[in-house]
Amino acid sequence: MQGTAGTPPQPTDTYPPTNRTVPTRAPDRAAYDRELVHAILDEGYVCHLGFVRDGAPVVLPTLYGRVGERLYVHGSTGSRPLRMTGAADPGLPVCLTVTHVDALVLARSAFHHSINYRSVVVHGTAYEVTDPEERRTALDALVDHVVPGRSRDSRPANKKELAATAVIRLDLDEVSAKLRTGGVNDEPEDLALPHWAGLVPLRKGYEAPVADPGLAPGTALPDYLAAR
Repeated sequence: MQGTAGTPPQPTDTYPPTNRTVPTRAPDRAAYDRELVHAILDEGYVCHLGFVRDGAPVVLPTLYGRVGERLYVHGSTGSRPLRMTGAADPGLPVCLTVTHVDALVLARSAFHHSINYRSVVVHGTAYEVTDPEERRTALDALVDHVVPGRSRDSRPANKKELAATAVIRLDLDEVSAKLRTGGVNDEPEDLALPHWAGLVPLRKGYEAPVADPGLAPGTALPDYLAAR
């Protein structure tokens, strides 16, 4: 039912493959392990939400948060995709993706250049969240997804802000991960070519926090930021 949390089924260790989650190219790189999928989702900041609007595909980058087997995406109540989720009981068919690039793969041949990556693709139907308690849980999850613990260290949304914010829910039912790891896959006849080949690892990290100049006197850097 639209707008209600419901009772999700008890998960198994893997997501069942479907026609939409089995890739036609490099199917050996696909994975359906639930723990792996969760790890990839939890490490990201931005997802890309795809849907059809007026007969044409649209893909929007946006923040998200995970609570168990559900993803939450928020935005303005005037946002077109968020309005569409509440337009009819069937909800809005969507495809949501998250991708991490771990390394550049430089080969001796142009054809075999690649990247090492981890990605998740989620197919399903998004619904507007109208239950007040679930909305609070979802909004806290969105804040904590960016910085764990932050929702407890900030003012909750007031009635005006809640009225301006819509939240949609997407269950993790039809899900797959896809990964590329390892080194260069050059052709044997190219191995003697005088071109450098190898991996260029990419590193994600945090710089030192920069305090807002208007901080109240005596406001200390919180432990969850000092530890990063």
